[in-house]
Amino acid sequence: MTTTKDPQRDKGAESGDHDDEKGHLLYHEGLLLNGRYEVMSTLGKGAFGKVVKCLDRDKKEYVAVKIVRNIDCFSEVARSEIAVLEEINNLDDDNIFACVRMLDWFDHEGHVCIVFELLGLSTCEFLQQNNYLPFSLDQIRAMAFQLFRAVCFLHRNKLTHTDLKPENILLVSSDFNLEYNDNKQCREKKLKAIDVKVVDFGTATFDHERHESLVSTRHYRAPEVILDLGWNQSCDVWSLGCVLMEFYLGRTLFPTHDSQEHLAMMERVLGPIPSHLLQQTKKQHYVHNDRLKLEEDISRDKYIKKHCKPLKNYMYYSSDDERLLFDLLSLMLEYDVVRRITLEEALWHPFFSPVRAQKKQRS
Repeated sequence: MTTTKDPQRDKGAESGDHDDEKGHLLYHEGLLLNGRYEVMSTLGKGAFGKVVKCLDRDKKEYVAVKIVRNIDCFSEVARSEIAVLEEINNLDDDNIFACVRMLDWFDHEGHVCIVFELLGLSTCEFLQQNNYLPFSLDQIRAMAFQLFRAVCFLHRNKLTHTDLKPENILLVSSDFNLEYNDNKQCREKKLKAIDVKVVDFGTATFDHERHESLVSTRHYRAPEVILDLGWNQSCDVWSLGCVLMEFYLGRTLFPTHDSQEHLAMMERVLGPIPSHLLQQTKKQHYVHNDRLKLEEDISRDKYIKKHCKPLKNYMYYSSDDERLLFDLLSLMLEYDVVRRITLEEALWHPFFSPVRAQKKQRS
């Protein structure tokens, strides 16, 4: 049986015998990496490679090791991520901010390997395993405060994450209790702790570095990125607004894979895109008479109306806390980056008053 090699594969790699045809390292339980990290199990995989749980024999503790595919472009991204993580470690020596900690990195048979502290499930995985039941307002507030502080720390140090999404927000611990409703049928997982950390700095970009025109995963992509208007740190604010809505709803705010439809969904939720932004866009095929061009597609129109509604209409109970959350979201999901709230400002929003009062009481 013959296998075809991935054309992207680094032809000069000497580790072909250790890899599969896609450039993933062939490993097994008990394999020792770098003479120190014993592979225990696979935690997850993605386009970049695989993440494995390892026992650090030196420190007698479990860690997560990201084993990057042996392909030039992925190795390059990994080395960029290492540079960012080293900078974060240096800037946050006391590990105050909720960014994942890199503990070590090394090369194994042509694979860049990055060692991280071992965390729990991603918030995306937890939602999936919890039947997409949304997080409570108190949980959203606690997670948002940690995330805003972490990403604000990045922004203060001239760094933009560019790919904030529930998959890249990990629970520090995913230990939970099982709870049943009144009819004892529906099971719900209640987290014991709600601490989170931001991960995946592979596409993080310093202010002075070249900004790729297309960043962020589709559902969390800011309008200025779609319209090719250039972007800055405020694209992270938009992404976090989408993430908080997903935590609140249990599903994505903009369920689409098409840019034109995405913009139409934004207008359904947030109102018309300002004409001055549409005048400036390089994507003029999205525009007609300084307004978003609407396709004459009845099925698409029905789909948008079915899945999207004005932002305030998503509120379940219109409680004071909910109104504060939605006021904050409206400031984050602002089309114009000049008017969009910064995370520094967002941390002082009244939605976070209970967290600030609690911190003051502790101190």
